[in-house]
Amino acid sequence: MKLLFATTNKGKLKEVRKVFSETAFTILSLSDFPEIPEIVEDGVTFAENAKIKAKTVYELFNIPTIADDSGLSVDQLNGEPGVFSARYAGENATDEANNKLLLKNLSHFAEPHLAKFVCSAVFYDGENYISAEDVMEGKIVHTGRGDNGFGYDPLFIADGFSVTNGELSLEEKNRISHRAKAFNRLHELICQKYKL
Repeated sequence: MKLLFATTNKGKLKEVRKVFSETAFTILSLSDFPEIPEIVEDGVTFAENAKIKAKTVYELFNIPTIADDSGLSVDQLNGEPGVFSARYAGENATDEANNKLLLKNLSHFAEPHLAKFVCSAVFYDGENYISAEDVMEGKIVHTGRGDNGFGYDPLFIADGFSVTNGELSLEEKNRISHRAKAFNRLHELICQKYKL
């Protein structure tokens, strides 16, 4: 069964393909389809944005679609960057620019900078929505470490670890990742729905 993952983010795609690797599903991505119109993510929660993406992409291609919205929520910043995680420093912000702004905004606060990654994952087949959400708790550090991962990974240390997500291997990260946990649960729910 083909599932279209509503993303062009190579890091996310790699993580999710790993989750679905030993299953009956083939994961396509938006990179397989040129000239996609921009999807306006104007929801106020991760779950709303994931649903918007899944529905929009399904209606474009008529292929059962999975989508997620995920991001970082920092306690001392009242949940920022939240749904704006990917564009925290502006519309086409780089990971580096987002990380820089995060550290600047945290510079007035004492450590620890408690934070969590949140992922809301959604499946849509034209009729049914299936949703799953999970989190990875941890803290933000001031010096980025590690070249693995993407986004805020070099600045985030998950609870129970002494290294950043940027220093974890994909296998290690997938064991604790908010995205992996949410998509593992979503995969289970899709299998139940379709009796796979």
